Amino acid sequence: MTDSPAGPAESPAALAAALRSTGYLADDGLATATFLAMRMNRPLFCEGEPGTGKTALAQALAQVLGAKLIRLQCHDGIDAAQALYDWDFPRQLLHLRALEATAGENPLDTEAVEASLYDPRFLLARPILQALQTTPSVLLIDEIDRADDEFEAFLLEVLTEHAVTIPEIGEVRATVPPLVVLTSNRTREVHDALKRRCLYLWLDHPDLAREIEILHSRLPGVPERLAAQVAGAVRALRQADLLKPPGVAETIDWARALQLVGATHLDVDSAAATLGAVLKYREDADRVRKQLDTLLAS
Repeated sequence: MTDSPAGPAESPAALAAALRSTGYLADDGLATATFLAMRMNRPLFCEGEPGTGKTALAQALAQVLGAKLIRLQCHDGIDAAQALYDWDFPRQLLHLRALEATAGENPLDTEAVEASLYDPRFLLARPILQALQTTPSVLLIDEIDRADDEFEAFLLEVLTEHAVTIPEIGEVRATVPPLVVLTSNRTREVHDALKRRCLYLWLDHPDLAREIEILHSRLPGVPERLAAQVAGAVRALRQADLLKPPGVAETIDWARALQLVGATHLDVDSAAATLGAVLKYREDADRVRKQLDTLLAS
């Protein structure tokens, strides 16, 4: 087995402390799963509702490891070429024209020309190839549930072998495999074959005390009363029937917005004025504005 990326984490507790230094507060379960993924050199599959800190975990791990964060954002129709590599056709064409111009009337060696066109300098590395070539690195495969079955099958091979084959060049294998974090918002079920190659972690929204702690970590000057009120109000919003319940990022944005307008506590007026920081759909905002008194009293 290839060694996992070097880092300061010697135990789950040490990793949790290192993540805390970046502003990411990890509970025991998250710290243990992440520690094991690093030590066992296995991808970490993070599943949960949007806004629960899945992407932020990869960002924090890159800081902890002193590694480059390389992100592959999945979407409908993504294919292997978008994730792996492409050839820089305009530069290849310029190179070919330059060869023709310098050759004059002398015939070009076809094989030599072809070999020169597929030189690594013309290779455009996409996220997965970048991660294989970069040490240390954290590869974030974001929202894998938005990709299709074919792309999942492609990932199986890459995550198992930590290598890809480029026909014109040959095999590219990672010297030190990247730490891979996959995220899913569970818009569809990801196949068992992919999950079996990963360690699994379900991320839920933090409880009230931890969310208040997160606010103090990210916004050191936030008043205690304001932090408690914002965290409590967001918790109530998540229990409402909204199109897009707010995540932790929205909690931080709301508290920050309230600070910027000079609010020291959350009341109806300040909440209504800054609601756009926490709710991102008109229908949700209209519904909540009619119930602000009840929301803030809960």
